[in-house]
Amino acid sequence: MATEVKSTPHVLVQVDGAIATITLNRPEKRNALSLEMMRSLTAALRQVGAQRAVQVVVLAANGPVFSAGHDLSELVNRDIANYRTIFDACEVLMETVQAIPQPVIACIQGPATAAGCQLAATCDLAIAADIAWFATPGVKIGLFCSTPMVALSRAVGRKKAMQMLLTGEQVPAREALVAGLINEVVTPGDLTAATRALADKIAASSPVVVGIGKRAFYKQVDMPQHDAYEYTKEVMSQNAAGPDAHEGISAFLEKRPPKWPK
Repeated sequence: MATEVKSTPHVLVQVDGAIATITLNRPEKRNALSLEMMRSLTAALRQVGAQRAVQVVVLAANGPVFSAGHDLSELVNRDIANYRTIFDACEVLMETVQAIPQPVIACIQGPATAAGCQLAATCDLAIAADIAWFATPGVKIGLFCSTPMVALSRAVGRKKAMQMLLTGEQVPAREALVAGLINEVVTPGDLTAATRALADKIAASSPVVVGIGKRAFYKQVDMPQHDAYEYTKEVMSQNAAGPDAHEGISAFLEKRPPKWPK
């Protein structure tokens, strides 16, 4: 039975079994990430991240646009302290996406631009409708997409990231797939089912082990290779000594489904 948990007007939260869906709900403003909305989204992620029964988080959006990025009405004629407050909140939001133990899958039904593109790039996985597109167009309005650049340049190659940042051009979903920005492209009618199928596939594994793997991935990914091996061999040793690995390996050898410890 699906239940809604601590939704706000602009950020809806629904938990259905092991899957939590967080939905951006400001379609009349193209799901622009106002300061209030970023803080609400961060709170929602932390809320579901603390729930042991939740194994995967889907980040979706209502309306034709996934997110148009920052709310530009908040970026006009403010002092630098206000700008720092907004971009601090954005940083906290993006880091929270990757800090919670559950994988976060972006379900992208339409355009994702500027900080909206940043949000899509930050998610652990992303599935997009074939009508969706991506862009970092800040350069065109005198505000370079510097913080979106952090996530974008870690998701796609440097040349592609620079091209998107310097031109602000729209990148169609299938091109974004080739560039590594997203994992899969489907028709709009198949988007929800495809996202759920991916979430269910992940939820079949031990949530403890998935959390270990997600945390280790982000910690090692920018390390020098030797340091990464030194770190991950200790992570894997600790993992191997735990009950989930014992159960999973035993189940494999005994040719039975695993029963993950609660």
